[in-house]
Amino acid sequence: MSKQKLDYLIIGPAAPFRGGIADTQNELGEHLIQAGKKIQLLTFSKLYPNLLFPGKNQKRKNEVKTSFDVLEIIHAYNPLAWRKVIRYINKVNPQNLVFRYYTPFLAPVYGWIAKKTNADIKIIALVDNWTPHESTFWDGQLNCYFGKQMDGFTTLSENVALQLQKQFKKPVWKGFHPINTHLLPQIPRNEARKKLGWELDKSVVLFFGLIRPYKGLELLIQAFANKAFHSKNVLLKIVGECYEDTKKYTDLVNKLELENSVEFDFEFKTEPEIQILLSACDIVGQTYHSATQSGVTPLAYFYQKPLIVSDIEGLNTPIKKDQTGICVQKKPQAIAEGIVELLEKTRYQQTIQHLKKAFPRYTWKHWVKNWDGFIQSVKKDI
Repeated sequence: MSKQKLDYLIIGPAAPFRGGIADTQNELGEHLIQAGKKIQLLTFSKLYPNLLFPGKNQKRKNEVKTSFDVLEIIHAYNPLAWRKVIRYINKVNPQNLVFRYYTPFLAPVYGWIAKKTNADIKIIALVDNWTPHESTFWDGQLNCYFGKQMDGFTTLSENVALQLQKQFKKPVWKGFHPINTHLLPQIPRNEARKKLGWELDKSVVLFFGLIRPYKGLELLIQAFANKAFHSKNVLLKIVGECYEDTKKYTDLVNKLELENSVEFDFEFKTEPEIQILLSACDIVGQTYHSATQSGVTPLAYFYQKPLIVSDIEGLNTPIKKDQTGICVQKKPQAIAEGIVELLEKTRYQQTIQHLKKAFPRYTWKHWVKNWDGFIQSVKKDI
């Protein structure tokens, strides 16, 4: 390592871990490098115990190349291994130490590390979620413990920023969820459909991403039983690893006799598979019960797919501001009517134009410039 001091030492899931947070962590690193910053990422040697992880695999099968160092040295749930992390951080002595925070599960390790670092290191949180979607009674205490160690907070949505401002009298930056640049380009719709074996003459609503209770997939399935679809050639494709019992959804489809309208693929998808899926669909559905922001929304923006989303704080903000879809009540009938309205030819083409216009506002370059500027303005809380 050169003698030049690190501008940023960033802690959180990164390659080889998979998922949206790890992907954006890598994007953050790359764009800080492009902005002329000297950085390094620290990620986990162990993140979740296997008993607590609901998915099939925590790490990628394929290697991810980066232009910066990523060290796998943090054991998230073994306090005996934390001291070596402290020694490393204090030896490197970065100007800014950033914690990527999205679950109270990480509050003990993050909070302990933050308390033990050199007094002159500025400590910043980059917060995806503050109030967990699936909460427990100790979440508030863990969040408070973590938050007290921070000098400032940065976010990916206005909703999370407002939550933090209510709880702490510390600087908070209201960010947005940038659109990743590593995504593969859109391909023609019919070409993508032929690769997937999808019918060319039907409209497709895609539910994409990890399937968890708060995402309201059952509402989207129930919407397809609505009479609004009886004369429409509209299909629902559900694609993503399920973090609960798949029978909850397959049984619902059978009960509603929607076997010809709804199709499941419960496998985690790679970038080439995402390219084909998002190119092939017509609409992206996000009928969530709760949300702070969603990594699926920037995917839809990148591939220029109109969105049907629940009209809830956090999820509806960019859709309403940019006019890139329709926000609906969390009711099957409202969802069905919203999909039919969005698929109307004139409305659909207008929404595509709004997506194209909005895209430049969500670049990583713009996000990093403002994020870095905010952090430079934060004073160290000593």
